[in-house]
Amino acid sequence: MRVVFLGTPDFAVASLHAILDAGFEVVGVITAPDKPAGRGMQLQFSPVKKYAIDHGLKVLQPEKLRDPLFLQELKNLQADLQVVIAFRMLPEVVWNMPPLGTINLHASLLPDYRGAAPINWAIIQGEKESGVSTFFLKHEIDSGDLLLKESCEIGDDTTAGELHDTLMHLGAQVIVKSLKLIESGQSKGIPQQEGSGKIAPKIFKEHCLINWEQEGKNIINLIRGMNPYPAAWFMLDGKIVKVFAAVFERENHELPTGQIVSDGKTYLKVTCANGFIHLNQLQMESKKRMEVQEFLRGYKLPA
Repeated sequence: MRVVFLGTPDFAVASLHAILDAGFEVVGVITAPDKPAGRGMQLQFSPVKKYAIDHGLKVLQPEKLRDPLFLQELKNLQADLQVVIAFRMLPEVVWNMPPLGTINLHASLLPDYRGAAPINWAIIQGEKESGVSTFFLKHEIDSGDLLLKESCEIGDDTTAGELHDTLMHLGAQVIVKSLKLIESGQSKGIPQQEGSGKIAPKIFKEHCLINWEQEGKNIINLIRGMNPYPAAWFMLDGKIVKVFAAVFERENHELPTGQIVSDGKTYLKVTCANGFIHLNQLQMESKKRMEVQEFLRGYKLPA
């Protein structure tokens, strides 16, 4: 079975490695064009491109997926199946090209949390379980016929970064199982059922803003779900402060929400609807990330 792999970030690299390790023939890798990054703004390869080059795989980096030259190159690869992981949306002319179709690995238990940021939203919504799903691509996003699903636990302290790594490795196992199913002719997928309606849209800056009027548990979930990126934040003395670690202290109080309480040395907490949020790891804009004690040594709280 000739496989073309489409992906860009580290999350996709684990599956590409697993596919090769399982003995499948990867005849081409499609990834994002090189982008300038760093202080020198030098062109940087995507993690998938780096891995593909190191393993002698053919790499294509189309600017436009409908470009006739790219489509001809893709057709020339004569893939039986395409695998898409953490890539951009594909036009039908691409996903419908191979005879066995195109499958996608999604970091949620479909049909719940369709969309661009399933890992973040599962934690923000306080879920206790997540997982990965493989399915055949079709027109509607994340709605094609399902192949396999496997779940994992979300702990009370699990961050988005930690769940990302768990699902990255779980997904690599599931994608190999899915390829073996397709190769054996045992599965063409089953239609997805209606889900709970929980979705995972792209995250914007306003989604990350902490609302101190909420209950503490919800605020902690937001902080966990945005850690390490893009990070929950609030305004302090006219500057953005990102929060990476915090603890909720339940307590009845009569203080207004959003009020800072601190001894100026060892702790910094903010009032919320039903207690206090102790901020343990912070980063003020243009500064490095630091523990709260270091933060307080270098910053005088407004009176």
